[in-house]
Amino acid sequence: MNIIDFISKYKNHPILFIGTGMSLRYLKNSYTWDNLLEKIAYDFSGNDEYYLDIKSKCYSDDNKCNYLRVAEILESDFNSKLENDRNGRFKEINDIFYEKMKENIKLSRFKIYLCKLLSKFEYKEEAQTELKEFKKIRKNIGSVITTNYDELVENLFEFNKLIGNKILLSNPYGSVYKIHGCVKEPEKIIITESDYKNFDNKYELIRAQLLSLFIHNPIIFMGYSINDDNIKKILKTIFTYVEPNSKEAENIKNNFLLVEYEKDNQEVLITDHDITLEDSSTTIRINKIKTDNFTSIYNAISNLHLPISALDVRKVQTVVKEIYAGGEIKVSITEDVESLKNSDKILAIGSSKTIQYHYQTEKELLANYFSIIEESNSQILSFIDKYKINQAQYFPIFGFSSINSNIHCTTRLKKQQKDNIDKCIRRIKQSHKKAHSTVESVFNDNDIPPSYKMNCIIWNTFEGNMLLDEVENFLKTDHSNETDYRKLLTLYDLKKYGDGS
Repeated sequence: MNIIDFISKYKNHPILFIGTGMSLRYLKNSYTWDNLLEKIAYDFSGNDEYYLDIKSKCYSDDNKCNYLRVAEILESDFNSKLENDRNGRFKEINDIFYEKMKENIKLSRFKIYLCKLLSKFEYKEEAQTELKEFKKIRKNIGSVITTNYDELVENLFEFNKLIGNKILLSNPYGSVYKIHGCVKEPEKIIITESDYKNFDNKYELIRAQLLSLFIHNPIIFMGYSINDDNIKKILKTIFTYVEPNSKEAENIKNNFLLVEYEKDNQEVLITDHDITLEDSSTTIRINKIKTDNFTSIYNAISNLHLPISALDVRKVQTVVKEIYAGGEIKVSITEDVESLKNSDKILAIGSSKTIQYHYQTEKELLANYFSIIEESNSQILSFIDKYKINQAQYFPIFGFSSINSNIHCTTRLKKQQKDNIDKCIRRIKQSHKKAHSTVESVFNDNDIPPSYKMNCIIWNTFEGNMLLDEVENFLKTDHSNETDYRKLLTLYDLKKYGDGS
């Protein structure tokens, strides 16, 4: 079976389980587990053989290295040396350690340094095209689980980051479950033998939460090999609670997909693979794909059509969470939305004859413009024809129509967009038409009054003095003036996606 046919059978939003291989694929500053420990050991000792000596003490009878034990030894050596060398090469790490101690927060110097190594964030140039396709799946992904410490997933998906016990307080949709910790919180990093023992002892409820996700959603593992201990531990956890021959087990196995990297392989065929569970005679058959063609996988997920978008599920969960919390929120249960009079939040349940539902308002579309474009979320744009967009409104139809060709009012809105921009440019005073190549230089220009700086930015964008990337970054961070924001966004949209007509 090919990947498109396999994904198209999903009845719910998939969960991604992201491993080290994904960071290695996309980030310049990434390491395998072995390479990460080796890097720290060399930085610490300046001796290649120091790390080899540690590894030699950590091999099992089957000649397999126990990297948890390696990390344990390395952490002990690292912390001890820095404690006795306050102002040496690692003075900065000691500074952080003692600042936190003043706040009664005890950190491992080893983990502070590990986080420092992985905090630098830079995408590989050759991966940019594929990353754009990766972003598009965001609209169909429920949540992400990762054993990685870096911030790859949260940067790409803009999901809510959850670490440690915060996992228990979360909404499943729109979250990144960082089960082994994060570079932003060294105290929660799980890497040593002791860390894993504590994790196993304390996090039974977290495992139960993850198990619930596995039962109700398709799971796609990416960045792991078939022999990865994380895969085997997850399967063992699942089938500790689920009978291997039950209907639930069959559903899990059907929804379970392991994407295994194989250099230069462009095939995207799904095959069966048997895995024997850890410390068990139970064998589980899973779905596996070996490929280097990740774009095809992303396209299959992005083109998945489900009755409700993951974005709308997240909205519903937010409302329900507020209802659970109690307080001032008003709740009405009715079959007729017209009978609702004064509710702050509405979750309407009824027949299609009594409920008119719009995925997003026109205002919400503009607020989510860049996410919609990045995700190629054509489904959410289907309702534009139903909006009452008056002639004077600034509306970025060019970008939206580039990903949804079935918007009937496109021609009218394109003409309207061009006319409004022309009027806007004509109204800008000559004194505000000063050449600038960056937004920062406009705001630093004291000759332009604060209330007219946006006019200057708009004019420079129109004239091509500012790169569109510069304008995009500004639009993503500044929504302070809604009217001016709409004008600039609409102009950016025309410049970026205009068809020249």
